[in-house]
Amino acid sequence: MVKNMDESIRFYTEIIGMNLDRRVALNDEVELAFLTFPGQESVEVELVGRFDGKLSADGIVNHLAFTVDDIEAEIARLQAAGVSMIDTAPRVILNGIQIAFFYGPNGEKLELFQKP
Repeated sequence: MVKNMDESIRFYTEIIGMNLDRRVALNDEVELAFLTFPGQESVEVELVGRFDGKLSADGIVNHLAFTVDDIEAEIARLQAAGVSMIDTAPRVILNGIQIAFFYGPNGEKLELFQKP
């Protein structure tokens, strides 16, 4: 979660050396930015910015996301393993990206992420 998206993108690109892959408004309140390291596009940092400048009650780090090839199969696998699910079916955002949230063993929020 970031207070100022422009400042955060500058930090991660100019100081950390990441590339800005894309920046999009999810809705009227939330903006997302996705950054990767050169040559390591499979590992992505997602910045979540609130247009009103407020941070989530969840804290600064909201969740960790894992890219998958078949989100429905992964949801079924997690359910069969007894994992506590937030989403039992994928949500579709940003022109076809599918996501689903679940909890890790310590209550940490995790996400499955499938690109179209």
